[in-house]
Amino acid sequence: MLEIADPQFQPASGLSLRPDEVQLWRVDLNQVAPAEPRWRQLLSPDEAVRADRFHFERDRRNYTATRALLRMLLGKYVNSAPERVPFVYGERGKPALDSNRSETHLYFNVSHSGMKALLAFAHGREVGVDVEQIRNNLDHQGLARRFFSPAEQQALAALPRSEQCAGFFRCWTRKEAYIKAQGAGFSLPLDGFDVSLLPGEQNALLATRPDAGEASLWCLCEVAAGQGYEAALCVRGHGWRLRC
Repeated sequence: MLEIADPQFQPASGLSLRPDEVQLWRVDLNQVAPAEPRWRQLLSPDEAVRADRFHFERDRRNYTATRALLRMLLGKYVNSAPERVPFVYGERGKPALDSNRSETHLYFNVSHSGMKALLAFAHGREVGVDVEQIRNNLDHQGLARRFFSPAEQQALAALPRSEQCAGFFRCWTRKEAYIKAQGAGFSLPLDGFDVSLLPGEQNALLATRPDAGEASLWCLCEVAAGQGYEAALCVRGHGWRLRC
């Protein structure tokens, strides 16, 4: 299991990623984030500045630990010191490795919510991941009318009332994972594609518009993040296996 729940965590020296493999690491921020001084040492100057902008201590700690662990794992994959991992950012803000300073074809994505974080890594294929803590104090129906496609709104309304909250977050994480894998940010309309709301779905991207063929290029699936959370993973292409 690729779990991180130890504030003294160190990746194995032989950490590797196969071309046909996607690795998904789960982080328990309750256990890990309090070691903030350790994680802070691994951040770049701009990341430290961003960390200090968080108003709440918990948010600062969670961001710091998640970002440091991302650097630590990437450093093992590409044989670099964590603090020297070369990041660049796409037009929509998606981080990637600087191809001018690293010959690897490693792709990655990260998400954190509440006290959980997920870090996904793939070789030679785009990847997106999203995790959300289930919250009951939101206007789920109102948000669905604003952001979900008509088909998704109907699917949500068809769920028993007791399941609609989890169904909303299930839909949201799947849509976010797809958008993050695309690297398009919110330039890709949330109602421009349909995802399944069924639990345990392993082929959740149902339709894409205007190019219907785009849906076949991606694999969008539910992943476990722990009780009280919903999460999804989107990977370009098929024929890979998930290690988590």
